[in-house]
Amino acid sequence: MQEYDADVDSTAPTWISFADLMTGLLGAFVLLLVGVMATQLEMASKLEDEVQKRQVEEQKRISLEQALAIPLASGRITLNNGRIGISGKLLFELNSDKLEPEGRKLLKSLVGPLRSYLQSRDEILMVSGFTDDKAVGNRNRQFEDNWELSAQRALKVTRTLIEEGMPSAMLFAAAFGQEQPLVANTSDKARAQNRRVEMAPVPKAANTVDAAQANIKAN
Repeated sequence: MQEYDADVDSTAPTWISFADLMTGLLGAFVLLLVGVMATQLEMASKLEDEVQKRQVEEQKRISLEQALAIPLASGRITLNNGRIGISGKLLFELNSDKLEPEGRKLLKSLVGPLRSYLQSRDEILMVSGFTDDKAVGNRNRQFEDNWELSAQRALKVTRTLIEEGMPSAMLFAAAFGQEQPLVANTSDKARAQNRRVEMAPVPKAANTVDAAQANIKAN
């Protein structure tokens, strides 16, 4: 009759439990490692996308500066974060939407380089009108409010660009009234800065309004 080994029988369950524990810990470690690696890959991908986005934006800025080198050098326009700024004083008299001769001359000089730039990038030009914070009704009864004044100025610039050779499908007008000021309206000098027209290349989109809002928020 075979002799029963009590010591072996009593220790077997302990080793089995220990092996199960180690297997479980190893599995958890592997899952944790996979999770960490997945997170790192995701972060690396996002970082690469951000770098590429910044490179694209930088190239866009350089291309736009090159296209507008002459008017930029003359100081007649400004370029900030992809937005081309023109002083309202250069384009219009105070509270007027009648384009000044010098303003028309400037817009005419911008048509060629802007058209080439937009065509090369398959983009569209947003022409935006802005005013100061003073109620226009107290100064000119022709316009109901600053919204209407800014809209008429944006339309005037848009139509002038078209008359001077810009394809109508390549631009649209937007009005912001006294919203989106460059500086606080605390003085006559500051208000003069805020009375302006801006032009900004934006991606073509099915919903042009969304593209315009995205451009404003980005800057």
